[in-house]
This record gives sequence, structure tokens and C-alpha cells, in this order.
Amino acid sequence: MLLGLIVRATKDVDVVARLDKDRLVPADPLPVALADAVAAVADDLGLAENWLNPGPAALLDFGLPDGFVDRCVRRSFGGLEARIASRYDQIHFKLYAATDQGPRSKHVGDLRQLSPKREELLAAARWCRTHDPSEGFLLMLLRTLALLGTEVAREDA
Repeated sequence: MLLGLIVRATKDVDVVARLDKDRLVPADPLPVALADAVAAVADDLGLAENWLNPGPAALLDFGLPDGFVDRCVRRSFGGLEARIASRYDQIHFKLYAATDQGPRSKHVGDLRQLSPKREELLAAARWCRTHDPSEGFLLMLLRTLALLGTEVAREDA
């Protein structure tokens, strides 16, 4: 949404990682100064306390898509500089979430708005498998890809 790629109201902003001297580090916990600013904004605007949160920070544990940092889009919000995941990386994250949460999740609609090409979905599927190599996840991933109009052989996912 911050890049204008998806049109959908959201209650929060997810932080996957922080960049510290060109190195990604876990976002959880948020630095004290940032956590204080998040609380102040929440209070001022009547938002939930966790409107900005490190909810998906576990993605960092298994690795982000290759080249993630280089593809990030820089945006400044006052004194805060953010790096926002590119469309390509959003496809990866959304495919993982859509597979995990099922065909009725908001992530399926988000993926459709991103209009991924077959090659992008295949790259995202391969990345998703590095996060969950289980047979059950593979079956759900194949169903999700089919739902998106991309039939894939098991060995290609």
C-alpha cells in the first residue's frame, strides 16, 4: 500500500527487519526511540498500540529473497527513513501468507492486485519452500498457485 501497488485498508504496518550498517538485523524488539515514537503516534491518532510492529520478523530467520535489500524502495516519513519491500518481494511474502492462511485470506486478493507473472510466482514458490519444506505446505502451495492461474508440477514448486 505504501508503494501504491495494493488498494486495501490496513490496520498496521509490518516490520520484517532493521538495517544496521548495511546488515539486516531482527526488528524485534523495536529500538526504544522508535517504540516510543510508535506509541506517541498511536496516542495522537487514536491507533492501536501495535500499528507498526515486528510481527513478521521471523521471516528473517530463514532468509529473505536474494537481493531483497537492493530492491527495497526508500521512503522518508519525517525523521524516519523506511525501506519498503519491492513489488517482487511482496509477491514472495504474499504467496507465503496466502498459502499459510488459505484461499479466503486477504493475501490472495493482494496477490491478484500485484498481477504477478508466472516466473515471479515460481521464484516466490521456491522461496516459500525454503521456509516450509513440509509436504502439507507443498500441497497448499500448489493449490494457491492454481487458484492464481498458475498450474505447477510438484518438482517446479
